[in-house]
Amino acid sequence: MPLTMNRDVFITCAVTGSGGTQDRSPHVPRSPEEIANSAIAAAKAGAAVVHCHVRDPKTGAPSRDKGLFREVTDRIRDAEVDVVLNLTAGMGGDIIFGDVENPLPVNEMGTDMAGATERVAHVAECRPEICTLDCGTMNFAEADYVMTNTPGMLTAMGAMMTELGVKPEIEAFDTGHLWYAKQLVKDGVLDSPALVQLCMGVPWGAPNDLNTFMAMVNNIPDDWAWSAFSLGRDQMAYVAASVLAGGNVRVGLEDNLMLDRGVLATNEQLVARAREIIERLGAKVIGPQEVRDKLGLTKRAPV
Repeated sequence: MPLTMNRDVFITCAVTGSGGTQDRSPHVPRSPEEIANSAIAAAKAGAAVVHCHVRDPKTGAPSRDKGLFREVTDRIRDAEVDVVLNLTAGMGGDIIFGDVENPLPVNEMGTDMAGATERVAHVAECRPEICTLDCGTMNFAEADYVMTNTPGMLTAMGAMMTELGVKPEIEAFDTGHLWYAKQLVKDGVLDSPALVQLCMGVPWGAPNDLNTFMAMVNNIPDDWAWSAFSLGRDQMAYVAASVLAGGNVRVGLEDNLMLDRGVLATNEQLVARAREIIERLGAKVIGPQEVRDKLGLTKRAPV
């Protein structure tokens, strides 16, 4: 198969995520100020897009608080550096079941289920250019945790995003998620060409071997834009793999805490490393306005 290398690449930095990494590295930002400052530093290092979750500033636990999202986005918008805002809409679809003999009632301490309108409320208020749409349901690493996104929920959320003029970034954790994304476009819920993020190596979704990766890539419509990432030590390898396969890249502390063995990373260091790999491959790293032009994004003020 001939290479279809992407020569104009944008970098997305996933700044903090919602996983339990807040106590494993002092560089994982918690407060809105820390998250915004880390996003701004990543943008200065070459990230055209920053993908943002928010956390409880005291505990580091994941949050859906609209006020926290608003503070993060206001701080980034007020900075002197331009960057495309990409907010998660993945929160509110988490079920943790009881034990294997008594799955119901669910574990209320970890379960977080919300309706479509509530899950998109911060997007409606903050008006980023992009927000994520996790395009399926899957077992997700922990023993009794299921990431839940039903076809009905995805149809409702996708329609709201389209109506808001915010471009969904379809997060595909497995082949069926990509299959359903194409159905959402066929049904007119999402506009075409769509934007896809291939999420490789997340237990228990698509494994991050290159055969699976290329099967995913080959099932993305030719006119869609896409990026890919993998976790931990494979993060930088997937920078190269994605560019060589024709895509864009994602790095950041949501997916990987290390710069080198034994060396904890910052977001800007991960972006700088990715930029070096991309440029050494002979490609160009493009900026936020070029990304807006490429993806048909509109930069707007919040409500």
